[in-house]
Amino acid sequence: LCNGGIMAVDGARLFGLLDRITNDNAKGEFYLTDIVSLARGDGLGVQVVIGEEVEMMGCDSRIGLARAEHVMQQRLRFNAMGGGVTLLAPGTVVMSHDTVIGQDTVIHPNVVIGPGVEIGERCEIKSFSHLEGAKIEAGALIGPYARLRPGAEIGEGAHIGNFVEIKNATIEAGAKANHLSYIGDGQVGAGANIGAGTITCNYDGFLKHQTNIGAGAFIGSNTALVAPVTIGEGAIVGAGSTITRDVPADALAVERADEKIVEGAAGRLRARGKVAKGAADKGKK
Repeated sequence: LCNGGIMAVDGARLFGLLDRITNDNAKGEFYLTDIVSLARGDGLGVQVVIGEEVEMMGCDSRIGLARAEHVMQQRLRFNAMGGGVTLLAPGTVVMSHDTVIGQDTVIHPNVVIGPGVEIGERCEIKSFSHLEGAKIEAGALIGPYARLRPGAEIGEGAHIGNFVEIKNATIEAGAKANHLSYIGDGQVGAGANIGAGTITCNYDGFLKHQTNIGAGAFIGSNTALVAPVTIGEGAIVGAGSTITRDVPADALAVERADEKIVEGAAGRLRARGKVAKGAADKGKK
């Protein structure tokens, strides 16, 4: 047996025993364990409680902390799988002490679940997603490479795809943001579609502002929504637009500069570029 360093002592007798400990030993140190022999000498009852090694492991170094974390992660994984959660590569999934995952949810390899995450039933969390402070309703699809930050609420059956970041925003049932988007401080209505490259411009350098996107709205790719702004239900925003004013329900909003075509200009531009590069290279010699 090895002393685990944990003792329970009658408080009325503890300080009397402590006063009698000496440092008369090879190291000249005071050892708390000496009170055991002192107590036995006084005729007091002494008992040993035997515990599992992992319950007594030391955690006074980075190595000890890593070992303890490994044990805890194994417990969390086993508990999740015992509750009906599928972990495709259990050793690569990191959870927190308060992680809640519903039955029949599938977690792919290399997923990190930080504190404050609740995942409903029948969800799928794909690889390299990072979740913290988020609530995910049943049947949602997250990732791969998705990031859910604190305050993210993902509705039933919603899709949050690769390289999409959600912060302090609600994505309602059936809404989709599948590619390369940032939704912060806002709300996306049920069934809305967020095109690739859409960004809610929520911060003006001083304050955060809200972006509200109505149910069934369609936001085209590479759109900047400058908050505070509201996109009405069923509205369509054309790709490449920068939206600074509210868009009514079922309206079409398009904001683009006119495309200009200059015939033959590409060749002239390349020729000028070669001359400029040649001069620059000559100057380096």
